[in-house]
Amino acid sequence: MSARTGVAAALAALFLVAAPARAALFDDEVARQRIEDLRAETKNRLGKLDGQVEQAQRVQIDLNNQIEALKGEIAKLRGQVEVLTYELEAATKRQKDFYLDLDNRLRAVESTAAAAAAQPAQPAVDPAAESRDYEAALNLLKGGKYAEAQVAFESFIKTWPASSFLPAAHYWAASAAFQTKAYSRAAELYRQVQVQWPDDARAPEALLGLANTQQVQGDVKGAKKTLDTVVAQYPGTSSADTARQRLKQMAQKK
Repeated sequence: MSARTGVAAALAALFLVAAPARAALFDDEVARQRIEDLRAETKNRLGKLDGQVEQAQRVQIDLNNQIEALKGEIAKLRGQVEVLTYELEAATKRQKDFYLDLDNRLRAVESTAAAAAAQPAQPAVDPAAESRDYEAALNLLKGGKYAEAQVAFESFIKTWPASSFLPAAHYWAASAAFQTKAYSRAAELYRQVQVQWPDDARAPEALLGLANTQQVQGDVKGAKKTLDTVVAQYPGTSSADTARQRLKQMAQKK
């Protein structure tokens, strides 16, 4: 073998040995590059995910705020609807009562004409004035002037002791007193509605109001007893359903 042939053989052998090493080095670099690419891609995706989570949290907070605002608005609207509904019912009943009262008075005058002539003249009842005083007190309540409304309703009660609106006047006076935190007076007025007019539509509602005053003043036992009375004496009413829910809530808090 010549010297040139030997050198060529040596170089060929060296190339065969070095080729796998270079291939392995190349593979390592590719792997490292892919790892770096994956890391960069993962970091980018995590960054986008964090942004999406933050945005979702902001949206959730906004939704919660909107829900709370809507709850407050719904509660306010319910109160207004209740007042307006009762006002409409009262106006209808008032009109009927006026005609009935007029008829009864005419009959009484006819049957007692001779006796009335010997009696001192009595001041005549003015239905228009009675209606005006009641409407004025109710408008104060609807306007959120609770202290003035309470005074107006209690004045109405004293001025018109025979009025057909006395149950409603007592109820609204109690509601106004509750709003001004005059809880003892509110409880007294609520109780009078149920005691004096147990068959009135406001009687079970008045008991719910009484339970509120008792609970606010820390008389949980008294409030529970009042709610039990609503369920027992006025079954099948929406007031009874409300009383059951509140009793359940009170039991869960123990």
